[in-house]
Amino acid sequence: MLFSQFSLSAALLKALPSSITEPSRIQQLAIPAILAGQDVLALAQTGSGKTYAYGLPILQHISQQGISGLSAVVVVPTRELAAQVMQDLTPLAHALNLQVDVVCGGEAIELQLERLSAPVHVIVATPGRLLALIQQGVIPCSKVHSVVLDEADRLLDMGFIHDINAIITAMPAGQRLLFSATMPAALNELAEQLLSKESVRIEAQVLNSAVDDIAQTVYHVNKGSKAQALIQLITLNNWQQVLVFVNAKDEADGLCKKLLKAGITAAALHGDKEQTQRSQTLALFKNKQLNVLVATDVLARGIHIDALPVVINMTLPAQAAVYVHRIGRTARAGLSGVAVSLVSHAEMDYLEAIRALTALLLPLNELAGFIVTDKPVSDNSKRAPRDKQANRRTANKHSKSDFSKRKPAR
Repeated sequence: MLFSQFSLSAALLKALPSSITEPSRIQQLAIPAILAGQDVLALAQTGSGKTYAYGLPILQHISQQGISGLSAVVVVPTRELAAQVMQDLTPLAHALNLQVDVVCGGEAIELQLERLSAPVHVIVATPGRLLALIQQGVIPCSKVHSVVLDEADRLLDMGFIHDINAIITAMPAGQRLLFSATMPAALNELAEQLLSKESVRIEAQVLNSAVDDIAQTVYHVNKGSKAQALIQLITLNNWQQVLVFVNAKDEADGLCKKLLKAGITAAALHGDKEQTQRSQTLALFKNKQLNVLVATDVLARGIHIDALPVVINMTLPAQAAVYVHRIGRTARAGLSGVAVSLVSHAEMDYLEAIRALTALLLPLNELAGFIVTDKPVSDNSKRAPRDKQANRRTANKHSKSDFSKRKPAR
C-alpha cells in the first residue's frame, strides 16, 4: 500500500521523511478512520509510526477546513515525548502553512505565553501545564475539533486521570483519539467514557507485544553483580550506543559513576535533572557523544533515537506493560534491535508478569563469568548468622573510624 492511496495532499506527503516510503500497519488502519471523522482507539507497538497515524489526517482536516485558530490538542505523558511529537509534526504542518507548538513543564511559562500570542493550530502538551493554561484562559478551546491522548496507558500509569478529565471537560464536542501500546483495564474504562458508540478499535498487532525485530535476552545475575555484568556486556560486544533503564533516580546516578570509572562515557536522565540539562544530555546521546544513557521510566516514552541498537533493563519494571515500552525504544521503523534484561532472584515475580503479558517464554540464561550465588527470595528466608556478624563488624569499624577522625569542638 502507498501513502498516495489516502486522500492526503501532495504537499503533506512530500514533507514526510525520505526514509518513510510506505505506511506502517497502524497508519494503514488509522488514517482512513480519522479522515472520516471517527473516534479511534488504536493499539500499536512503540515505534510503529503512531505519530504520523494521527498527525497526517489531523493536519489534513485543519487545512481543508481553513481553521484559523487552535483545532487539535495532543496530550502526552512526558516533556521528552512532547518535544519528539512536535519535531515530527512541524515539517508536515509547515508544508500546509500551519503552526504547531509545545507547552509543558520545565520551561518558563512566560516564554510559552509569548509564543501562544501568535496563531497556532496544533498544541502538543503535557497534562499539567496544558490544564493550567486552559484554566488561565490562555489556550482557547472553542474551535478544538480533535483531542489525542498519545501513550494513553502511560498517562494513566502516571496518575494524570484527573487532569485528563478536566481537559476533556473544557473541550467542545469533537473527535477523540486514544493511542496506546498496551491495554490495561483503566484504559478500557477511559475509552468507554470518552469515545462515541460509533468509535473504531484498531489493533495493529498482537496485544501487549513488542515488534518481532527485537532480539530479547534475559540473563540471571546476582543483584550485586549487575553493574559489572553490564560493563562486560558493553565492552565485549563493543556497543557504542546503549540505553539502560533503571527504576530509581539514585540508581541511575550510582550506575553512571561506576560506568565512568570503567572508562565508559555515560550520563543519567531522570526527573530531578533540570530540563535544560535533560535536553543537552539527550542530544549528546543522540549524536553518539555518549556511549550509555541511564534513564528512569518517567522518560521511557519520550526517548526516540533513530536506529538505537541496544536497550538494557538493569532492573525489571514493577509493571509488565512498562517492559514493552522500554524495549520499544529499539527496532523502530522496521529496523532490528537488541533488548537485554539483567534479572536477580528478587525480580522473578516481575519476570513472570512480563511473560504472562507478552506471551513470551523469555528463558533465563547464564552470563559467562557470573555464577548466580544469591538465594531465592522467600518470606521465611533469613540472613545467615555469619552475614549478621560480618555486618556488625563492619558497623563497628565504621563507628570507630568515624570517632577517631572527629576533631575536638572549638
